[in-house]
Amino acid sequence: MLARAKGVVKSLVGRMVFGSRLDRVLLDDSALVVAFHRVNDTLQDGLTCDVATFARYCEFFARHFRVVSLTEVVNKLRAGEQCNRELAITFDDGYRDNYENAAPILQRMNLPATFFVVSRFVGTDIVPWWDEHLAVRQSWMSWEQVAGLHRAGFEVGSHTSSHVDLGQVPAEQAWPEIVQSRAELEERLGAPVTLFAYPYGDANRMTEKHRAFVQEAGYRCCCSCFGGLNARDTDPFRLRRIPVSSWYRSPYDFGFQVAARRA
Repeated sequence: MLARAKGVVKSLVGRMVFGSRLDRVLLDDSALVVAFHRVNDTLQDGLTCDVATFARYCEFFARHFRVVSLTEVVNKLRAGEQCNRELAITFDDGYRDNYENAAPILQRMNLPATFFVVSRFVGTDIVPWWDEHLAVRQSWMSWEQVAGLHRAGFEVGSHTSSHVDLGQVPAEQAWPEIVQSRAELEERLGAPVTLFAYPYGDANRMTEKHRAFVQEAGYRCCCSCFGGLNARDTDPFRLRRIPVSSWYRSPYDFGFQVAARRA
């Protein structure tokens, strides 16, 4: 009950902050990267955003940020240019609902996005450990659907070959996970793949050695799944990314908490 009340208060304050344009001061010289996983109405958990709420997030992003591709954010950071409230939308893992539910909303609103897929999950019935408890199996995209996202103008990036915990495995296992995923994606898409998102991307699991592998493999960035805002001096291989899910009461609750990081 208390958590619900706090969420309501944060949503109201968020509306005030963004309605008064105070956010433009708080978020000056910043770029934001957000991460979604599943977008469907069959689950209610920390990895799932229902379809209507996802649409509201997209409307919020479009109204209050300059929504751009992740590549544009990376290019700006690599050039050391001042950030201007850019926001990049990303997805992890490669769930089929990304193609069926999220992509049509993004297309309708003309918003770019990046889909980080686990190459060995695509077109299979693999059930990862974090989904084993679910009563309804969550399907992966097919290769035709991944290619369809690419043809539609969305970016496709690597999330390793099998979603291995790079913070726990030796170099001889980490290297092929990073390299082979890129090779398979490029072969399937017929296009370069230069964007990488670290599985289990919290600070304790992102080793310096394996982060260097990402750069050596030819990627242009490495996304975490923790942290907050990125400024012009952010290393693209230390890109901060905020996961979006049910722990935020609303898009304005999310916006308030993001802005509060710089308050």
